[in-house]
Amino acid sequence: MSERAVPFHCPYCGDTDLWPHEAAHGGWECRSCLRAFTVKMLGQLRPSPTPGGAS
Repeated sequence: MSERAVPFHCPYCGDTDLWPHEAAHGGWECRSCLRAFTVKMLGQLRPSPTPGGAS
């Protein structure tokens, strides 16, 4: 797994003109809407049980 996940689209405007933002560790900047943001992984979810008890 890589140290830094790469977003494919800006969460604000949807554009793909993204560059690493050096002021914040793991930060990204969108040069289209001029916003900076971070993406944080919280963890993995367990699959929810299927209805009827089947696995």
